[in-house]
Amino acid sequence: MTTVLERDTPATPKVGRNKSSQPGHLTPTERVAKGKAARALVPRSSTPVFETPPARPDPVALLEEQAVSRVQELVPIRYGRMLASPFAFFRGAALIMASDLATIPHSNLFVQACGDAHMSNFGVFASPERKLVFDVNDFDETLPGPWEWDLRRLTASLAIAGRDRGFTTKERATAVLAAAEGYRVELGGLAAIGNLDVWYRHLDVDAVVTQLRGQAKAGLRRRTEEALQKARTRDSMQALTKLTHVVDGQIRIASDPPLLVPIEELGSEADAQRFWDGAAGLLSSYRRTLGSDRRHLLEQFRMVHIARKVVGVGSVGTRAWVILMLGRDEGDPLFLQAKEAQPSVLERFVGKSKFRNQGERVVAGQHLMQAASDIFLGWEQTDGIDGVRRDFYVRQLRDWKGSIDPAVMVPAGMTMYARFCGSTLARAHARSGDRVAIAAYLGNGPAFDRTLVSFSESYADRNQLDYELLQKAVASGRVVARTGL
Repeated sequence: MTTVLERDTPATPKVGRNKSSQPGHLTPTERVAKGKAARALVPRSSTPVFETPPARPDPVALLEEQAVSRVQELVPIRYGRMLASPFAFFRGAALIMASDLATIPHSNLFVQACGDAHMSNFGVFASPERKLVFDVNDFDETLPGPWEWDLRRLTASLAIAGRDRGFTTKERATAVLAAAEGYRVELGGLAAIGNLDVWYRHLDVDAVVTQLRGQAKAGLRRRTEEALQKARTRDSMQALTKLTHVVDGQIRIASDPPLLVPIEELGSEADAQRFWDGAAGLLSSYRRTLGSDRRHLLEQFRMVHIARKVVGVGSVGTRAWVILMLGRDEGDPLFLQAKEAQPSVLERFVGKSKFRNQGERVVAGQHLMQAASDIFLGWEQTDGIDGVRRDFYVRQLRDWKGSIDPAVMVPAGMTMYARFCGSTLARAHARSGDRVAIAAYLGNGPAFDRTLVSFSESYADRNQLDYELLQKAVASGRVVARTGL
């Protein structure tokens, strides 16, 4: 029996068409054999460095291609944010790296991939039980794909962020090895337990804090606990204080163009009314994608105001709307974010999503990879101010969300964080892919771990060159960048 994860040409760069990512019903022995057989086709020590293909696409051209479907006045902000550092560039370069990864042989073992698993796309947020959990937290690019692609993007991000921080080669290698080992060891443990146990597995932040208290130095413990405490304050009440003001006795989202712009400032009064009606329709129909209990809760809130918000680095220019809703009274706010979902950057390399609505693709991938997800996570389509119908997914704007800023990390902190990211990614992959086969491919030794160190450093070199190409494109006037936003 073969599984739906298999492809016809496992050792070739061309991935093949997108299929469901499930391990099928092979016996554990057969799954181990499949993983070990993959080693013969793609040895774990293969691709120790990234070698730029002769026909590699122009990276700036790929960014320009993405810009076509985005809000044109916001595209310079995206370029400006990417110019902040090589790591900031890397955050916005998911399509560039996907194009590069598609040229590298892989084991042909597929999972529900994040598609953009760099270190800043991991973080803490509240579970429905109001506990802080640590998990992957960005799924705009999720699609079934090779597990190696996510892990390579994670380890490359560690090498690049480490360079930005001035870490030594050895310090960067230690962080990369920690992520790779965390992934391998966790996946090996998950391969030995039952499916339900895998599904319930998660990283409880309280357990992390306990571990830090026993192992980390005082400064690292203090910074971590302060970051977690700050995350617990990032909720709708905090957003109400930060993002709104009172106009004629009514709570309204404050204007801070171009980063936060209320709908009435984006066009004529007729345009604003048309979009308001569209947003109301979106909320009404989006409710159908929620469970009945969540629908009941959402129906107790009324829509008060809407604004366009610039978010992230790679996402800048896609349409993102903040929706202020009020419940019992003005002290009972709910901020929802409706974010445009465009096709995944992986699509051209693994095939189109089985979901017609890209928002549903994002939501389905998030539910599949995360141990716990936002209770208001759903999807729908709506018409924009320009009259074009687009796919969106909806979630809470803030629900105890927080992440560690790489710019303030010390080597020991990055190493510990890298291990958490690696083990968390393993849990996310184990929920959809053949964890037994992947664990058998990786084995118990550090062969693949060491390969990732050299690969990540060589890709950091490539990323630096691409970053400089964007700098040159801005200097020549080929593209326009707005910095400081």
